[in-house]
Amino acid sequence: MKIAMIGTGYVGLVSGVCFSDFGHEVVCVDNNPAKVEMLERGELPIYEPGLDTLMAKNVEAGRLTFTGDLAAAIDGADAVFIAVGTPTRRGDGHADLTYVMAAAEQIAKAAKHHVVIVTKSTVPVGTNRQVRETVSAANPDLDFDVASNPEFLREGAAIDDFMKPDRVVVGVETDRAAKVMEEIYRPLYLRDFPIVTTDLESAEMIKYAANAFLATKITFINEIASLCEKVGADVKEVSKGMGLDGRIGKTFLHAGPGYGGSCFPKDTKALARIGQDHASPMQIVESVIKVNEEVKRRMVDKLLDLCGGSFNGKTVAVLGVTFKPNTDDMRDAPSLTIVPALVGGGAKVRVTDPQGKREGEALLPGVEWHDDPYAATSEADLLVLLTEWNEFRALDLSRIAGSMRGKRMADLRNVYTLEDAKAAGFTEYDSIGRVGTGG
Repeated sequence: MKIAMIGTGYVGLVSGVCFSDFGHEVVCVDNNPAKVEMLERGELPIYEPGLDTLMAKNVEAGRLTFTGDLAAAIDGADAVFIAVGTPTRRGDGHADLTYVMAAAEQIAKAAKHHVVIVTKSTVPVGTNRQVRETVSAANPDLDFDVASNPEFLREGAAIDDFMKPDRVVVGVETDRAAKVMEEIYRPLYLRDFPIVTTDLESAEMIKYAANAFLATKITFINEIASLCEKVGADVKEVSKGMGLDGRIGKTFLHAGPGYGGSCFPKDTKALARIGQDHASPMQIVESVIKVNEEVKRRMVDKLLDLCGGSFNGKTVAVLGVTFKPNTDDMRDAPSLTIVPALVGGGAKVRVTDPQGKREGEALLPGVEWHDDPYAATSEADLLVLLTEWNEFRALDLSRIAGSMRGKRMADLRNVYTLEDAKAAGFTEYDSIGRVGTGG
């Protein structure tokens, strides 16, 4: 099959590379010439473990190319995937479909044969029908089908998620579109991975419902963590006890400083807005959004308590600023709430992150960047472990505590224990929802 992938952001690039590894001929399209040139040089605009190697392999095999010429890319294509951004629209919480509809119109004007137009971007219910209307209006004579194929990729584990998915969701209206999508995902069919083929609206809703539910699990355990601190329970034990129930499951029950990233924040807001527009309020989702912001602010209060009520004049070392490990993504990361509060309060903030500097330099003004945690923590008054990169899971805590001016640690990912911290020489230690670590 020949596939054109419009958009080389996170979803488009990962999907395009993985489809080419399935054996398909894939052309990835982007309207940014500098980005296309970067990809042609074998350089990646994002960080995703293993993606560079897989991309190089398929470029060398002749199955994967990059271009800014959309018309050339879709010439002879069996399917054209739309994988452009759908950011939260300023002011009303809706997903901004400007880029999706622009891509649909460009496809309509360039296509000269039957094609399946597949929306891979996360879009509100009804968008694929809007895509159909946009394409029909731009080119009434074009023979085409539309399909919805939402992505469920975890940043940091995207290749494995694509190659070994929990499920693939495909929304179609015609048998012809279903057959094209079946052929595209044939390698997964042959290995018996679940393929859910449904209608357009259900496919669109599955994506939002899944992400909202996962965001709810995270927010629920963060609220439980807050209560654990008040009543003397240990949230790690509570999470374990809950997760062993097969009806609940153990994933997404790790207490922390709130969710962030490219999906959960914008998708929960979009789903809440869809509910409002259809007079069916998503009250749980609306509460999740509100509580998640409160969780981030509560982290600032924890740090303030450890600093004796004032950040002014303190040196604070922050380990990790991306929203999760194994990504360079800073979108809606807890660090974007916490670090500015430290800087605004008068602290001198030192930051280290294995991949966060590329985006973080612009997003976190007024901080010092360091290459490793030992340099960042030297002479610091407070250590804040904010993102649980593997590099931060086995630190020499005695070395760090010995180099610090104030031996205080805020472990906002529950990587260590109070016993670990005290044995290393820390005089104050706080974490999330655990006994004896502060309130």
